[in-house]
Amino acid sequence: MTGKKKNKKGKDKGFGAGVSRRLVLVVAVLVAIAWGGWYVGRMVSPYRGETAAWVRIPRDASPGEARDSICAALGDAFGGKVAALWSGDVAVSHGAYRIEPGERAWSVARKIGQGRQTPVKLTFNNVRTVTDLAERIASRMDFSADDFTAALGEIQKADSVSARELEAQFLPDTYEVYWSATPDDVIARMRANYRRFWNDERLDKARQLGLTPLEVSVLASIAEAESNRRDERGKIARLYLNRLHRGMLLQADPTVKFATGDFGARRITADMLKVASPYNTYRVKGLPPGIIRFPEARTLDAVLNSTPHNYIYMCARPDGSGYHDFTADYSAHLANARAFRSAAYGRR
Repeated sequence: MTGKKKNKKGKDKGFGAGVSRRLVLVVAVLVAIAWGGWYVGRMVSPYRGETAAWVRIPRDASPGEARDSICAALGDAFGGKVAALWSGDVAVSHGAYRIEPGERAWSVARKIGQGRQTPVKLTFNNVRTVTDLAERIASRMDFSADDFTAALGEIQKADSVSARELEAQFLPDTYEVYWSATPDDVIARMRANYRRFWNDERLDKARQLGLTPLEVSVLASIAEAESNRRDERGKIARLYLNRLHRGMLLQADPTVKFATGDFGARRITADMLKVASPYNTYRVKGLPPGIIRFPEARTLDAVLNSTPHNYIYMCARPDGSGYHDFTADYSAHLANARAFRSAAYGRR
């Protein structure tokens, strides 16, 4: 009887152990399923923003700072999922990424982790000085205005090009670049665009006018500053060419504003005309040594394709249209000026 009892107890003990193991296994499977569902849920969760968002990971960011940038751009809920799935390699992920509504967390994390950046559109126009240009470009890139200016200085030395020649090589346009691009990369892209512009046909037109590409840019910058009406800029450029050919002073008001730095001046005063500067065309003959703003490619073409005429005077029209009256006769010019002043005073 004693042996039978032992066998019964042993049998019961074996049955209980089997149940325990099965229970542990079932719980483990349930936990694995739950964890897998949670993980898959994180991976397939879509970005629910109403518009596209930009994730920017700076060059010198730590992994923690990069995750903060992801969450700041995409929101804590979705951004946290992406940050958790992201590889954490800042060196590879440095850059800017456009995230569209509906993109899945795993897809976004992989895009950032593989460094598959979205190009940014770098656009500039209506810029007068190199300082303004550096600030405008740096505001859209992962480098500072000082970085851009320093790169310009190094290029001047390396290429033995003057600052004024280099400035003229930046045509206002829309450039596609990566946010992580260096100043050298951006400058190279812009200079390549300038070289494409100056093909053999345009170079030949400049030679026929007796101008270098730099001089065409300078003349275009003056014409652009004189008028907001693009369709008369070629006529204005030709007027100044006529003055140059006659040995006259250009007497272009925008160059005086550039010389004084007073770009908001509504009229040129006697004191402004006295400023000693190679850009003061009321005192110095010929074209200024550099551009007074960054002229558009179409303004350069307007100079190159300008129709010959004999005008040497112009005055803003009294109708406030922004156009000018042109003449070769000084008496007619004085009459135009009186009409403009009378209308201007009447509008005050």
